[in-house]
Amino acid sequence: MKNRTMKTLALIGAAILTVGALTACGSQTVESTVPETDVQTEAAPAEETQAAPADEAAPAEETEDLSGTISMSGSTSMEKLANAVAESFMAKYPGVTVTPEFTGSSAGIEAVTAGSVDIGNSSRALKDSEKEAGVVENIVAIDGIAVVVDPANTVAGLTKDQLISIYKGETRNWSEVGGANAPIVVVGREAGSGTRGAFEELLEIEDACAYASELDSTGAVMAKVASTPGAIGYVSLDVLDDTVIALSLDDVAATPENIKAGSYLLSRPFVMATKGEISEQNDLVQALFGFLASDEGKEVITGAGLILPD
Repeated sequence: MKNRTMKTLALIGAAILTVGALTACGSQTVESTVPETDVQTEAAPAEETQAAPADEAAPAEETEDLSGTISMSGSTSMEKLANAVAESFMAKYPGVTVTPEFTGSSAGIEAVTAGSVDIGNSSRALKDSEKEAGVVENIVAIDGIAVVVDPANTVAGLTKDQLISIYKGETRNWSEVGGANAPIVVVGREAGSGTRGAFEELLEIEDACAYASELDSTGAVMAKVASTPGAIGYVSLDVLDDTVIALSLDDVAATPENIKAGSYLLSRPFVMATKGEISEQNDLVQALFGFLASDEGKEVITGAGLILPD
């Protein structure tokens, strides 16, 4: 019995010595392979990441859930704005592609009504029939319509009545409105153009104009008027350049300030129409309208020479 007890004690002692040796050995391994200085160096980046300002992480949070395509079509007068909005929005959200096409206001409204595009761009107010079809008028900017003549024209301005008379074909020579003895060449947009619709509606001369040329884009009107002696036309204010002269109307110049003040005769809305309310659109379209309402989006609008709506 005594021998058995002594053997048991001896086994327990051996076991304790073995555990102790293993523990000591383990501690030495950690200390020898990962020096204290290395542990401190590797821990530092984790501390820096945790302390990074929240705004540095914002771009990833903003862009990670936005990807896909937004389609829009419509007004050629809105080409400058639509392209600027598309470029700025895609720069902010690289996962999104915005594809604007310029087919005319009425074609854009027809497309959004049919559901073939997300947004229909219109450079005129929507008709009651279009609204009744479920299309919503989202006014994103206000534009002026400038009346332009070729650079050699000596007439600086017209009254509203004179402009109406010219477009109805009743006044046919510039000498009748204080200019040179030269025929007036009346240039306008094609049927269905938002610019034409707004111009004729504001002057109350729908279907009464005597056009010498009806062109299918703002750029075409600018080029025709610039290169044709005696020509007169109308274009979006934001595309004006020194190839033409913009006439004053009733002694008021076509400027953003005068349009905002309501003193200039010809102004119209730029509409990004949707089928249903904005809140009913997909996440991408809602994000685009949110962008337009932001300070950044407003800068894009004013940078295109347009006026912010009230």
